[in-house]
Parts: sequence; structure tokens; C-alpha cells
Amino acid sequence: MKILAIGAHPDDIEAGCAGTLAKYAQHGHDVYLLIMTEGDMGGERSIRRKEQLRSAKVLKPCKVLWGGYKDTLLTPHMNQMVHEIEAVLKKIAPDFILVHHEDDTHQDHRSLSKATVSATRYIRNVLFYEGPTTQNFSPTIFVDIKDTLETKLAMLLAHHSQVQKTNIEGLSITDIVRSTAVFRGIQGRVQFAEGFVPLRLFINVSQHIR
Repeated sequence: MKILAIGAHPDDIEAGCAGTLAKYAQHGHDVYLLIMTEGDMGGERSIRRKEQLRSAKVLKPCKVLWGGYKDTLLTPHMNQMVHEIEAVLKKIAPDFILVHHEDDTHQDHRSLSKATVSATRYIRNVLFYEGPTTQNFSPTIFVDIKDTLETKLAMLLAHHSQVQKTNIEGLSITDIVRSTAVFRGIQGRVQFAEGFVPLRLFINVSQHIR
């Protein structure tokens, strides 16, 4: 299968769904990353780009794609962004798409989520992931990431310039992500999990019939 994860900034995908992506990659599936901005409002552009590529070396995706948009300036009605996401979908033909949840305090996350909903209107299997700024997130789909949590954390640590930028005293991004994995794991009745809210999810019944 082909899995496409879309994030507004470097490290968004890592925080939201890197554990799940690592599981897909370990089982031989093709993983692609699309990052819409270089995150220059949160640090020097060249540094953040290098950190994203360093993180990708841990996951080893098929390709890292860049949207080339300005950080904090994504808008949900930006037709160009919708069309460019559609172009990526046409080129990759992913079986699963993972993207930000719409209810988020960061405007870029909200905008990208809405643009992706438009771009994937004829696409199956679109799931929303959460991040530290997501609100009102009630997942109904869970992925056990016990075996890939350390990979997820290693990918986040590759973003050296961002690890401590949580605005919560005494907590790094890895602290927050690990705590989230524990909480979602409790909900999903496992030790560590990532949760997702589906826009659409098709179940392959033939895989469950013997």
C-alpha cells in the first residue's frame, strides 16, 4: 500500500502519526511525506528543512515532498493549495491519507485540513491525526505503536530546534507526545497508541473472511 502523510510544518507529521507511519514502513509499505511550509516562523528555514530531512532518515520514506508555502499564511480557500494537493494525489495514488484534524488552534493546521478535505473529495481512506494544538479530538480508530514509539520519538528529536518549544515549563515535545501515546493507549486498551478520526474509512472485508 501507499500512505501519504500531510503536515503544515516540519515535525507536525512526527507528532501526529509517525508511530503509525513507522509500522507501515516496517511492513514494506510505501510512505510519503508532504510538508506544506518550511516552518520559518518557528526557526531558521534552512535549519528546519535540514531537521525534517534528518528525521526522514529515521523513517526512510519513499519521498519527502515540499509545498513551498509561507509559514502561518495557509488559507483554507487557497485554490492553488487544493490543486497542488490533488496533483500529489494523482501522482502517488495513495491508499491512505493522514492529515491534521480541523479543530486546531493553529491556523495553518486548520487551513491545511480543510484544503485536504476538498482535495480528497473522491479519495478513500482519509484520517485526521492530532497534535499538541489540536482541540476536541475524539478518536475512534487506534493504532498500537508500542513497537514504534521509540522511532517516533527519535524522529521528533531530530528536530533539535523545536524540542523545547512547547510553551509548557518543564515539558519537551517528546514528553507531551509520550503522554499522549499513553492516554490514547488507555483508550484503545493497549500500552501506547495513536488515535485517528476518520473522514472516510473503507474496510477490506475480504481480509477478515476465512
